[in-house]
Amino acid sequence: MSIKGEAKEAAGFVKEELNEHGKSPESQKKAQEGRDLRNEGRIEDGKPPKTTEPGTGQK
Repeated sequence: MSIKGEAKEAAGFVKEELNEHGKSPESQKKAQEGRDLRNEGRIEDGKPPKTTEPGTGQK
């Protein structure tokens, strides 16, 4: 695992969690950016991207 990939995954997770329950289009856009960043970090570390629906608690 790379530190860079782990940092991206962590930052994306935080960004998604902070914005996923917002109703505004801007909040939803930021949540999607967080998901994309998290998945980019996972791919860098050789893990598969998360494909489940956000907020389902599936890992």
